[in-house]
Amino acid sequence: MNFVRPTVRLWIVVAAVCTLLLTGGCRRKKYENPISKDTLQPDKVLYDKAIADIERSRYEVARITLNTLINTYDTSEFLAKAKLAIADSWLREGGSHGFAQAEAEYKDFILFYPMMEEAAEAQEKICRIHYRQMEKADRDPKHALRAEDECRQLLVQFPNSKFAPRAQQMLREVQEVIADGEYRVGHFYHHKGSHVSAANRLQALTDQFPLFSQADEALWELGNSYEKMGDRFSDRSAQAYTRIVREYPLSSRVDEAKARLRSMEREIPEPDPVAYARMKYELENREKPGVMGKLGGVLKKSPDVRMAAKSGSPSMESLRPTIPLSVPSTAGGAGAFSADVTAGTVTDPTALDTQPDARQRPPAGEPAAESKEEPASGNGTDTKEKSSRKKE
Repeated sequence: MNFVRPTVRLWIVVAAVCTLLLTGGCRRKKYENPISKDTLQPDKVLYDKAIADIERSRYEVARITLNTLINTYDTSEFLAKAKLAIADSWLREGGSHGFAQAEAEYKDFILFYPMMEEAAEAQEKICRIHYRQMEKADRDPKHALRAEDECRQLLVQFPNSKFAPRAQQMLREVQEVIADGEYRVGHFYHHKGSHVSAANRLQALTDQFPLFSQADEALWELGNSYEKMGDRFSDRSAQAYTRIVREYPLSSRVDEAKARLRSMEREIPEPDPVAYARMKYELENREKPGVMGKLGGVLKKSPDVRMAAKSGSPSMESLRPTIPLSVPSTAGGAGAFSADVTAGTVTDPTALDTQPDARQRPPAGEPAAESKEEPASGNGTDTKEKSSRKKE
């Protein structure tokens, strides 16, 4: 027992030293956006001092120095770089508070300096902030959804930036996580036998995320769910099987999908050459997790995105809730619900006095009830007489 305790302590010390070495605790981490201009003007001296503090993880001191530069030298050529350095210091500090402050500072930088090259980098870092906080597919998707929005914003606002390809790949990986979460729900409904709910989820999933690594499995379960829902959904079932054959020609479900199409007496399509080339590239370049990778994936909070696509254009629209097929569509006749809101200009100044309140309006097709109240007169004498008559 006395021998075991020193051994455990030794391993703890060794693990701590290795952690410091791997995380760079024994060396400075160079700043990625320095100013190469060599000058001794005071604003540049303040900037260099702040950058040195950031590299040594003295973030609060660096921010004080950078704010001194901004407030003292309001016409300095280093104002933009100083504001970007403040955001970078919060990003390096990390934590939920640091990430929130960094995002706010990056958004301010993009607002004030949208034409600078660093604006695209700031947007890419905002995307990465939420990407780093993204959780697994079966957990809260808020950071995955935010990362999707921010990466999409970079591709729309800065399409020609050098950061666009990196943001596009991050978007593919984020959508892999979102699609995996939707597939888990749809698979649960399919396994449970709730085929209407399964079809609702899987249809939206396969339409929105065709690059999803398990899209062929989702289409197979989608076609099976439509089959179980009755003959009137046979066309939708055939469409799902057809997409497997045409869009995922290297899938293990192709032969089964062809067999289902033959039994339904439907035409078997030819595989799409572009889809074939893309799927072949994905299968050849897909990184399969090893034993240690699987063990580490269980312990990690972040999702495993190694199955995400590495080619193809990710979806540029957000996933919207869909209406199940069991919900009947609203007829366009009288009494039908309409979500349209109209407005008009009121020209009659007495409209509020003469027209009944909207809450008292009868349903369509029924006559309006006549108002039993007598119109109010201009003087107070008539009103008093009416009230006295009611009392009598």
